[in-house]
Amino acid sequence: MVNLVIKGGTVVNHDRSFLADVIIEDGLIKDIGENLAVPNGAKVIDAKDKLVMPGGIDTHTHLDLLFMGTRTADDFYSGTRAALAGGTTMIMNFILENKQIPLLEQYEMNKTRAEKNACCDFAFHACVYNYNEQVEKDMEILSREKGINSFKMFMAYKDVFMINDADLIKVFKKCKELGAIPMVHAENGDLIEEGQKKVKTLGITGPEGHLLSRPESVEAEATHRAITIAHELNSPVYIVHVMSKSAAQAVSDGKRKGTVVIGEPIAAGLATDGTHYFNKCWRHSAGHVMSPPLRDDASTPGYLMDLLANGDLELTGTDHCTFNTNQKALGKDDFSKIPNGVNGIEDRMTVIWDRGVHTGKMDPCRFVAVTSTNAAKVFNIYPKKGYIGVGSDADIVVWDPEATRTISAKSHHQAVDFNIFEGMTFHGVPMVVISNGKVVVENDNITVERGSGRFIRTPCYPDYVYSRVKIRDNIKLSKVDREPYTGPVVDLNNQPNEIENHQIPNSNGNFHNRPLTKSGNRNLQDSSFSLGGEQWDDQNSRPSTRVKNPPGGKSSGIY
Repeated sequence: MVNLVIKGGTVVNHDRSFLADVIIEDGLIKDIGENLAVPNGAKVIDAKDKLVMPGGIDTHTHLDLLFMGTRTADDFYSGTRAALAGGTTMIMNFILENKQIPLLEQYEMNKTRAEKNACCDFAFHACVYNYNEQVEKDMEILSREKGINSFKMFMAYKDVFMINDADLIKVFKKCKELGAIPMVHAENGDLIEEGQKKVKTLGITGPEGHLLSRPESVEAEATHRAITIAHELNSPVYIVHVMSKSAAQAVSDGKRKGTVVIGEPIAAGLATDGTHYFNKCWRHSAGHVMSPPLRDDASTPGYLMDLLANGDLELTGTDHCTFNTNQKALGKDDFSKIPNGVNGIEDRMTVIWDRGVHTGKMDPCRFVAVTSTNAAKVFNIYPKKGYIGVGSDADIVVWDPEATRTISAKSHHQAVDFNIFEGMTFHGVPMVVISNGKVVVENDNITVERGSGRFIRTPCYPDYVYSRVKIRDNIKLSKVDREPYTGPVVDLNNQPNEIENHQIPNSNGNFHNRPLTKSGNRNLQDSSFSLGGEQWDDQNSRPSTRVKNPPGGKSSGIY
């Protein structure tokens, strides 16, 4: 392997930036410092006036996925090649197969596909659809032996992937026992089903129906519910693709109440919005269909970026799940049949730099944190990944902060024929990308090798997630010391009939239990209302009466 030296750049980590050279040998960072000597035979990369940053980690991808009857346009080869082109050097893909296939078998299927085709390093999240003894055993093997420390549950996609609350709680508890991270797709699946029926009844079948049937409130409710479960179980929770202001606010509120909650916005939600669902062009509007949907409040992307910049939201993925127009056309007459998913794996780094750093909302160190380091910490692979340091993997991006890129489906490297950022110009471009010590992108040229990516194990019990959980588990509830009660205790065996203790009329309509007053009249504290329509004095005759004085006059008696 040819050794590399990156000369004269500004190294940017999540905690600080400084001028330094970086020497790379055998796929690892060997040395960092100013004016380092160049080893014989080493390739020199000039990084003057450029930033030298850890390669991006995309926490949320769906490559080579069979979904809604069709397979994604991007497989592990095209998807990871596009990721490298955009400065992302590691992806985390979801194992999402037919729920009838055992989890372990799903894992082996996906690992085989990735090892044959991936061009960059990869890790996996497993998906859980219900909970039983077999799922429990598979979770144990995956986490303890196979290197997976995260399990995702869907609160949406009823009758397909959706898990019920009882099983959701069980999976949360099992994840905590294993030191794994429970992840949730937070939308109320039952309300979505009702919403789809309502919208279709109104004759709405186009892509706008997708947004109208999945309002922001159903995302916010499910987000709050998942965080509540985590809080009560003293468990962490990871909310994938936070797409709305109210869901993001639920994450913020959860953090302030002490819950270990991690919020993940995605590139699409940070740079575009749901107004596209109302576009007159069906192809355009369908190309934006994803779940949860982009919100039609145009201020949402900026709001989400604000929370990402200040720490309420933790890190970023893409939910990259691409389908070509002819695949989206499966739902040309019914929005609920449009395959859900958008692009982003190649665009994420540039989008976040432009909307975050270029706007002054975050500094370059925070950019590194939300695109790389925090993911490495959450999934327990830091500082192997997400850091420019001696001994870390040589996954590095030489970044030009001033260069611009105009995004188009005609020039991107993703296999899909549509790009939700079409025509948008962003600041911040990767000039050189190094993966495992090899230059894979330089001067717009991509040189990758199919199957060169490595599977990265994600160990359980990451300190970043579990340190607070462990401490809180040691904080025990305390009882109140008091004198024991020694008085009488009612004998339930000698209690009157339960029905007699309620104001229920008997066959004669007598439903009053309070004793009569001293005068023999009915106690006025008793109710005279009966669901059966009876009145308390039905058995008594009621002669007609007449008031002496007319209305408005003083009544002094009855005769």
